[in-house]
Order: sequence, then C-alpha cells, then structure tokens
Amino acid sequence: MTTTTSPGRVLESDEDIGALLERTHRIAVLGIKIAETMQPAYYVPEYAQRSGYEIVPVPVYYPEVKEILGEAVYRKLVEVPGAIDMVNVFRRPKDLAMHLDDILAKRPRSAWLQLGIRDDTFASQLTAAGIDVVQDKCLLVELRRRGR
Repeated sequence: MTTTTSPGRVLESDEDIGALLERTHRIAVLGIKIAETMQPAYYVPEYAQRSGYEIVPVPVYYPEVKEILGEAVYRKLVEVPGAIDMVNVFRRPKDLAMHLDDILAKRPRSAWLQLGIRDDTFASQLTAAGIDVVQDKCLLVELRRRGR
C-alpha cells in the first residue's frame, strides 16, 4: 500500500497561526545563538521555553557549545531524537537552501521562518512535503499576542 503525504500549507491567518501554536509542543531552533549575543536567535527561543515549549537547540555556529538554554545541542535536525513539531528558523533567506534536505529528512510538522525571512520557493518545497510553513513572522510577537 502506498501512502501519500498530504500537502502542507503556508499559514497566514491569525486563526491558522493560533491553531499551529496550540498544537506545537517541541520546537527545534535552527540557527539558535548563545546568550552572550543577546540576539533574537537567543531571546526568542528563551521566551518560547519560558512559555512552556520544549526547545531543541540546533546552532549553526559555536562548535564548542554542548548546551543552550539548558538543553543538549544537536548539529543537524536529523540527529534530534524523536518527533519535532516545529523548526523555528533563524537563517538568512540566502542560507535556507543548505538546510532543505535536513528539514525534509526530519519531517517536522511545521517550519517557522522568523521575521524578515521569506523564500516562496523554499516554502513551496516544504509544503509539497506536507510541512506547514509560516514566513516572515516573529514567534515571540505571536506568542505575546496570544498571552503566552
């Protein structure tokens, strides 16, 4: 019996984004930074963690770092044990393609491209594989809007 993947969707409405955040529990953060940077790639996942989400750090830099936010660091999404509900992406649009195979291999339920990150071709490749996508929105802002 052959199984087919139902296509994912690009989520834009408040209702769809709210529903996504409600069904999300475990977030892998691709491109997470360390605390000392005080950059959004650190304080956004820190806020999500304080809001009750499990954060899985997947930094691109800092090869010597073993933990971020008190959690074990993984170098690729496919190395993360267990399922991932969302990949929160902190990478420049020009750097997204280098992560496509890793994201597709891990098959998260969704990919959230942070504020300022949009690539419609990348998004369509994810949705074709059944992964929902949010583009160009800040996870922290959306969590705060919903009182989380």
